[in-house]
Amino acid sequence: MYIAIAGNIGAGKTTLTKMLAKYYGWEPRFESVGFNPYLEDYYTDIKRWSFCLETYFLKERFKDMLAVNAASHTIVQDRSIFEGVYVFVENNYRRGDLSDRDYTTYMELFEHMKRLMKLPDLMIYLRKSVPTLISQIQKRGRDYEQSIQLDYLKDLNDRYEEFIFHRYEGRVLVIESDELDFENNPEHFRAIINKIDAQLFGLFSEQQW
Repeated sequence: MYIAIAGNIGAGKTTLTKMLAKYYGWEPRFESVGFNPYLEDYYTDIKRWSFCLETYFLKERFKDMLAVNAASHTIVQDRSIFEGVYVFVENNYRRGDLSDRDYTTYMELFEHMKRLMKLPDLMIYLRKSVPTLISQIQKRGRDYEQSIQLDYLKDLNDRYEEFIFHRYEGRVLVIESDELDFENNPEHFRAIINKIDAQLFGLFSEQQW
C-alpha cells in the first residue's frame, strides 16, 4: 500500500509519518526539505526562486514516486507529489510568484510524469487552522520558516481546502487536528489509528472528536 500524509507547513506531517511507520512497520519517506538548495533563498525572495524551488521538489518527489511504484511493501510518505503541485505550485502561481511561462512549463512536465504515477491508497489530511499552524512553526524554530508571512500561510490553507475537497480524486481521511496532541497523548494517537484501521481494513468505528 501507499499512504500519504498531507497538511500545511507546521501541521505535524513528519511527526505523524514517523509514528505511523513505527506503529504499523511501514517504510517512511520524507520530503527533502533540509536538502533543497533553494529553500532559504525562496523565503527571502519568493518570486525570484519559485520556479527553481518547485522544480527541485518535483524532481525529488518524482524519484520518490518511482520508488513507491517499485515497492512491494507499504510506504507512508510525508507530503505527496500531488499536493506539492496542486497546493504549493498553484499557490505561487495565483499569488503572481510564478510567471505564466514558468507555470505552463512546470505543469506540462508534471502531466508527463503523472502517467507513471499512482494515487495513494489513502491520503491522511491533517487539517489545522492558521493560528495553530503559526504556533507550531514558532515552537519548532526553523530559521528559514520564521519569515513566512501570515497571508502566505493562509493562502496555502485555502489551496489545501480546494485540493482535498474539490480536486483530489483519491480516498482521503480528514483529521481535524487543532485540538490534538498525538505526539504526546496516546489517546489522541489511538483515535487516529482507529480511523486509519476503519479506512484501510474495516476495523473499529471511527471515533469523532
